This record gives sequence, structure tokens and C-alpha cells, in this order.
Amino acid sequence: MKKLVSLVLALALCLSLAACGGAGNEAANSSNASGNAQNTADNSESTSDGGQTTESDLQYIKDKGTLIVGMTDFAPMDYRDESGEWIGFDADMAKAFGEYLGVEVEFLEITWSSKLMELDTKGIDAIWNGMTINDEVKNGASVSEPYCLNGQVVVLPADKAEDYQTVDSLSGLNFAVEDGSAGAEQLDLLGLSYIGKTTQADALMEVASGASDACVIDLLMAGAMIGEGTSYPDLTYTVQLNSEEYGVAFRTGSDLVEQFNTFWKEAYDAGTVMETATTYGVQESVIEK
Repeated sequence: MKKLVSLVLALALCLSLAACGGAGNEAANSSNASGNAQNTADNSESTSDGGQTTESDLQYIKDKGTLIVGMTDFAPMDYRDESGEWIGFDADMAKAFGEYLGVEVEFLEITWSSKLMELDTKGIDAIWNGMTINDEVKNGASVSEPYCLNGQVVVLPADKAEDYQTVDSLSGLNFAVEDGSAGAEQLDLLGLSYIGKTTQADALMEVASGASDACVIDLLMAGAMIGEGTSYPDLTYTVQLNSEEYGVAFRTGSDLVEQFNTFWKEAYDAGTVMETATTYGVQESVIEK
């Protein structure tokens, strides 16, 4: 009988210890979960639309030591010099921004129509290439304050320019234009047909070779690339289809936007922006800060 009572007491004691242990583990797990949630909240940042990013974009590029800038061959904003180095108004200012952040800058030539996908998947960290601020960009990225004025212009042989001075006169021309560009958007709005090219430079070459009647490119590029004393002295531009602004795009909610805006204001006040712009002949397009 005594053995039976002792066995019952021992069993009850084991069950009691197991219950206490389970409660302790549950409390510990609950505490850990609460701590992890707090850490996540501490490390996340509020985005402009009220969402949450999982990390600071600024810290991300500082940790890897590089800012990867997505761009295309687009003089006078981004193009290679004789040694193969990327130069231009945007390229030079991007290098200065990298110094401001304490990181190296790498330039990656991208397909312009895929620019937002490249940004979102972290193939690049910024789109900085005379990028027109439009609804597509604003819906897919966070954009800096505008820094340059621009417009889309019709380029064609100078000896034919007299016949194409208005929008209505453009009907029937065969256009070339960069895929995914603001120029393509303007031609779509006008219902004019075109052949898509990889870059604006390619579209310009189409016209120079006679393969296309005309192309639509950025006004800033036209000022640098066509007319007397340029690479294409026999080309000119006639109709300006719109007015627009350039900005730099970063990932949605990125804290690099604020960093860029602060950097640009300081660089403008110091005279760096206008000095660089004058080097590449775009000083009249720079927006005053």
C-alpha cells in the first residue's frame, strides 16, 4: 500500500514539473517573439506612403561600399571619354554624390525600359540618366526633387526641316525612338508610329543613316549632338513636343532620396552644380535651388 502511495506521489510530482517547464518555455518564447518584433520595428523605416522598408537603403550601400547607378549612353549626361571612363553632367555629379556618402560609384549600362525592375531587384541603386519624372516612375520608385528642365524634340535632316514645323505636319514620318523613353510616350500620345531602339543615340543614328525620317530625343541631347560643330552637323530639331523635369529615382521609401536632396542643395550653393553643368553645356537647363 505504501509503495502504491509513493508511486502516485512521484507521478504527480513529475506532472507538476512538466507543467511548470511548459509554462516557462511558453513565457520565454513569448518574450523572444516580443523582442524580435521590437528589433524589427527599430530597424525598419517609415516610407512616404506609410509603408515599411526592411532596412535603410543608405546603410545598405554603405555596408557594401558602392552605389550602383543605372544609366545609358546619353550625352551630355552620361557617356564615355576616350579612355572609356563614364563622364557627363549626371556622371560627374553621381561621383560627387558617392564622395558625399563615402562610397564608390559604379555605372551600369541598362536597358531603359527595364529600369524600374533593375532598381526594385537591387541590380542598381539609382536611376540617374536624364530621367524624366512621370507617373510611371513616381508609381514605381521614390524620386528626388527635380534638378533640370528638358523637353522632347523632333530631330530630322536640316534640309527637310522647313516642312515639319508643327505637330500636325509630323503625320506620315517614320520615327525612331528609345524604348520606354519619354519620347516614346509622346509619340504614343500623338498616335504616331515608330521603331523602338535601345538608346537615344541609336535613334539618332537611324536618322543620320536615312533608315528613319525622324527621331524624338531629349532637348539636352539635341543641343549637344546635332547642328554645326557637333557629331551630326546635318541634323536639326524642329517641334518641341512637351516640357518636363529630370530627377533621380531610388527604391520606393528609400532614405537616399533625402540624402540626395540635401547633397544637391549644398552642391548648388557651393557652385559645384553650375560649374559642372557649364562644362557640359547644360547650365541653362539647371533648376535654381
